[in-house]
Amino acid sequence: MIFQLLFDSGSPVATAPAGPAVSLWPAWLILGVVLVVIFGIIAQRIVSSMRRPDLYGLSREKILETWAEIEKNAEHGIMGAKLAVIEADKLVDGVMKSMLIPGETMGERLKAAQYSYPDIRKVWSAHKLRNQLVHDSTFEISHGQAKRALKEFHEALKTLRAL
Repeated sequence: MIFQLLFDSGSPVATAPAGPAVSLWPAWLILGVVLVVIFGIIAQRIVSSMRRPDLYGLSREKILETWAEIEKNAEHGIMGAKLAVIEADKLVDGVMKSMLIPGETMGERLKAAQYSYPDIRKVWSAHKLRNQLVHDSTFEISHGQAKRALKEFHEALKTLRAL
């Protein structure tokens, strides 16, 4: 019936409703288009937030392979645990570099990454432990500390969606 009103150039049909219902169809059409556009934008943001970030110069296979080596090293005593913590820190830093997160040092990259990945701040204690290992030759690490640090590095890689 509405189509008859719109396209019929003759006199109005007697059964057609008169008044505001007929004149509101353009508003409903515009509202529908706006809602579809808003829904599309929201859907795109949800999908893009779920997808893994681009890693420039680093493959996921290489990350998984390196992480497996790190876990294997951690099982070989205190020296293996030290090496594993240092290598895990280097891997997380490499992932952040490949994601083009800005910063001269890993600390600067961690600060910059916190805006997009708030949970990344949990890796700070592991990074500080790594710094103690590298800069203090008398520092001794326990197996528990190494395990905790590796867990934090692993969680950081998950947060960055590299694993």
